[in-house]
Amino acid sequence: MEQATEQKKKSVVKPIILALVLVVGGYFGYKEIYFSLTHETTDNAQVETQITPVLPRVSGYVKSIVVKDYDSVKAGQLVAELDDAELQAQLEEMQADYAQATVDIDNAKASLNNATVSLKVNNGNIDLSDVRRQKALEDYNRDKNLYAAEAITKKQLDDSKFAYETAIKSLDNTHYDLSTAQSRIAVLESAVKKSEAAMAVKQARINQQKLKLTYTKIYAPQAGKIGKKNVSEGQFVQAGTPLFSIVNDTTYWVVANFKENQIAALVPGKEVELKVDAYPDTKIIGTVASLSDATGARFALLPPDNSSGNFVKVTQRVPVKIWIKDVYKYRNILRAGLSVEVEVIKN
Repeated sequence: MEQATEQKKKSVVKPIILALVLVVGGYFGYKEIYFSLTHETTDNAQVETQITPVLPRVSGYVKSIVVKDYDSVKAGQLVAELDDAELQAQLEEMQADYAQATVDIDNAKASLNNATVSLKVNNGNIDLSDVRRQKALEDYNRDKNLYAAEAITKKQLDDSKFAYETAIKSLDNTHYDLSTAQSRIAVLESAVKKSEAAMAVKQARINQQKLKLTYTKIYAPQAGKIGKKNVSEGQFVQAGTPLFSIVNDTTYWVVANFKENQIAALVPGKEVELKVDAYPDTKIIGTVASLSDATGARFALLPPDNSSGNFVKVTQRVPVKIWIKDVYKYRNILRAGLSVEVEVIKN
């Protein structure tokens, strides 16, 4: 009798359990179906931030590194220093060369000044020679009259003529000397200008060398945290070689790659829900900032060319940039590269 009662109870419990399972399964199934019909989701997303490489602007040996891996730094903070002994020696050589150029330009100006004084002397010589020529002409004319009156001899007349012709030649020579002096002044003026230009070039090189010396001190281009260092003290680095990177820890956003048949639900300003895989219980709200004008495949090193023959249609993905609301609240948990799930309501 008891066995029959127990069998009867079992036969009643089984349908109840089955009904409960069907109800619960149907409820959760309905929720999943309803969610898929009203939401667009993707797990192809990650946290992004600005990562700036720290690059030396001159080559040299690393003298010191004043930061460690993952240290926090401020914008403009000294992070490393290169040995400047070689650049300093080159600067001293340039300064000595500049001093020599200063002496050269002083000599050129002195030569120009001497030539200017000589030019004044040449002008005086012309006036003197012209006076002598005029006197010789008057003597010659007077002697011609005296010779015609037979008051002097032929030799005296010839001497007067010779003195007159000599005075003319002397005047011509002083004019030639003046032309030579004027040409020499033009040459010396050009030499002074050339020396001044050379001096300006040397000064520009000195200024450039001083600028290079300032480049031996390397400062943080932005605030953030140091990434992994790629350099050690005593190592020789070329200009432009990345020493390490600085990760901006104040500005974060999410880049989600939605399928092309999902982007109709995405418009700038629309709210989305973000779930970071590292902190699944923390729900973060974001807003759509913008959609890329090209699919991710277009940015590949070798973009696909569907006109090349065999064609297989592949659903493309479009990068979507999402701003994080109240990003300062999540600074301690956000890390560039973390995986994120993104949910957005279709309508």
